[in-house]
Amino acid sequence: MLVAKENIDSVIPQRPPMVLIDNLLDQNTEMSKTNFTVPEGHVLLDGDELSEAGLIENIAQSAAAGVGYEYAVKQEPAPVGFIGAVSKLVVSNRPKIGECIETLITVTHQLTGITVIQGVSKSGDREMARCEMKIFLQP
Repeated sequence: MLVAKENIDSVIPQRPPMVLIDNLLDQNTEMSKTNFTVPEGHVLLDGDELSEAGLIENIAQSAAAGVGYEYAVKQEPAPVGFIGAVSKLVVSNRPKIGECIETLITVTHQLTGITVIQGVSKSGDREMARCEMKIFLQP
């Protein structure tokens, strides 16, 4: 584990109640991996399950954590990122309260100021969601 839950705010800009990752498990220039246990009372619950919006935000925060960690290692401030587009979204399942999901982010393209990622969230062998995102980085 690279960044534990109690320090996750050092690599992402979100703050409670909008935090949707617990730990940064792995990271390199081409990928990042996080986990998140769905807590009772989270603002993005729909009944007893994490909403589709919560799954999308989990993928975005997982991408942000990878970039944030990379910049922290270099002891530089991380750029602010904005979701420019979400495409190829498939929500197969939604995790229930208490369920842990792991999210894998793979960088597929990088252009000046734009990063395209593929994100996949799973609980065990069950896929929860997948999508592509274009993320714009503000210098």
